[in-house]
Amino acid sequence: MTANTRVERDSMGALDVPASALWGAQTQRAVQNFPPTGLRMPRAFIRALGLIKHAAAAANRELGDLPRDLSAAIQAAALEVASGRYDAEFPVDVFQTGSGTSSNMNANEVIATLAARALSRPVHANDDVNMSQSSNDVVPTAIHVAAALLLAEHLLPALERLCSVLDARAAEFTDVVKTGRTHLMDAMPITMAQELRGWRAQIGDAVDRLRSVAPRLHKLAQGGTAVGTGINARPEFGAVFARSLAASTGINFSPSDNYFAALSSQDTAVELSGQLKVLSVSLMKIANDLRWMNSGPLAGLGEISLPALQPGSSIMPGKVNPVVPESVAMMAAQVMGNDAAITIAAASGNFQLNVMLPVIAHNLMQSLELLAIGSRSLADNALAGFTVNHARLAEALARNPILVTSLNPVIGYEKGAAIAKKAYAEGRPVLEVAAEMTQLSADELRRLLDPKTLTEGGIHGAGSAA
Repeated sequence: MTANTRVERDSMGALDVPASALWGAQTQRAVQNFPPTGLRMPRAFIRALGLIKHAAAAANRELGDLPRDLSAAIQAAALEVASGRYDAEFPVDVFQTGSGTSSNMNANEVIATLAARALSRPVHANDDVNMSQSSNDVVPTAIHVAAALLLAEHLLPALERLCSVLDARAAEFTDVVKTGRTHLMDAMPITMAQELRGWRAQIGDAVDRLRSVAPRLHKLAQGGTAVGTGINARPEFGAVFARSLAASTGINFSPSDNYFAALSSQDTAVELSGQLKVLSVSLMKIANDLRWMNSGPLAGLGEISLPALQPGSSIMPGKVNPVVPESVAMMAAQVMGNDAAITIAAASGNFQLNVMLPVIAHNLMQSLELLAIGSRSLADNALAGFTVNHARLAEALARNPILVTSLNPVIGYEKGAAIAKKAYAEGRPVLEVAAEMTQLSADELRRLLDPKTLTEGGIHGAGSAA
């Protein structure tokens, strides 16, 4: 012991701990055993640990196993941990013991220290704060609780914002017709509203998929203790705990239907991560569409102009880049990578316990947070403020030889192909070339080749071939 340390003891013996630290010997062993990577357990996970300890103390008090004053002190300290006040007291690295025991004990020790100060008597990290619990059910529970809160409080509201912006912008562009594209090549016309509503449908489906995970995400491992049998916890503990946690969070948590599955597998984390991957695919698609539509402004498509947010080059004056779509696309790529790591980690359950829980927690929390941030950024900093370059859209439509497709029912595919090739080769409007190569009147051609009408689908031909 030095002037800057104090001696703490656990079942393995005495250990020097920083004098000002709220944690004890087991946390200190983790700090020394796991070289720091710079990645600590996520804020959302620490919040969940605090909420779990709060609910556990309430349940133990209700079941008659924890004195009222001790329960109150633990609950008060646990809520302070949940609030983020003591995040600096959680130094344990993500890459620690696979059960997350070090993080559970970190929470137990910090809360025990705070409760002891409030009561002016010792509080035991294991016997009191960890009563009726095991790291093996606390950490899987924390993953579910943290993910459920991030989903409800951050990601779903961000997606609702994105949907509302897409709805509003689509309503503005109902009559704005543009060239559709397949294989990045000119195709039949669509309205810009149709394009935006396609994106809106993707995000709406993502919301439905994410909500479909909730019944399993809200089932908790707490009560299974060490191996799923519930050893050292009352049979009623899981239900009483879940009721207390539901009251403090507003989320309808309940005990798992099978504690053995809840401890040994992370199937729900994989399911949620998979749905987050689908959302990331949708966001990357939308981001890249925006980048293409914004490309130019002279040598690209130049269909829209995204908000100019910052200089785009350290050497080329005046260059402005689509920085927000690029940022969102990178977030989406990270989420796809996180999903691969979660999949491998979740497959690492051996017998009665998964042994890669901390990395699942880290990656799942990061994915939820990134997609919430990215969705809001895309909505507010790109989609809400882009403008349409109407003259560019009209010019491209007028010269689009693929419009001849609408003449197929009248003149046949072969003649239509010939008109399209000639119009493209000579750089002339398809209407002008069709007037020369068919016997259709100018009025009939204008009707058949009207871009807005063509966005409505159906067959617009008339009579027999000419």
